[in-house]
Amino acid sequence: MSPRTTEPSPLTQPPSADVVLQFVNTHPAGPHRLPERFGSAQDLHAWLLEQAMGSESTHVTEADAASARELREALITVLLAHSADQDSTPDGLAEAEGFLRHAASRYPLVTVVTASGAFLASAQTDVPGLFGTVLANATELAQAGVWDRLRACRHTPCHYGFFDRTRNKNSVYCGPRCGSRASMRAYRQRKKALAAQHGPASK
Repeated sequence: MSPRTTEPSPLTQPPSADVVLQFVNTHPAGPHRLPERFGSAQDLHAWLLEQAMGSESTHVTEADAASARELREALITVLLAHSADQDSTPDGLAEAEGFLRHAASRYPLVTVVTASGAFLASAQTDVPGLFGTVLANATELAQAGVWDRLRACRHTPCHYGFFDRTRNKNSVYCGPRCGSRASMRAYRQRKKALAAQHGPASK
């Protein structure tokens, strides 16, 4: 008998998800106490060096840092939609998707064909190359059928990005801590609404 070919499990976080999440999780994420990594040109330059996507001579401007924040925010909006975030709106999602379409035209991708396969890569270098690389990996996740498993924690103000490894794709929080806090907040809101409905207690 010939050996069976093993396909990657959809529950396994692919390398392309790592790339997108590393970019998304550069914002101050609530309980995770993460620092803002794109707050300035200097911050973005330092992050590029950490990711081996730049050098000391890489030119980074304040406009680049602002563009990084905008792209990150659009991606977070989409990942919140994957988590069925109740605070998300159709207009907000449409605006984010429009921004991403515009970004795709500014940071074009090329197909790289090798003997072992083909993949998408940025046609640019430096900061534009970073943005193109993020979009290329998002595209690969979509082509692999796991793009909707990339999510943002819907507990405000967390919004930490994560890959949903559950079989039935029902994970909407980055971990038990945020899940518990969201449940407690929902309980308090229900209790407050119930109290308002019944009015002040009679003496």
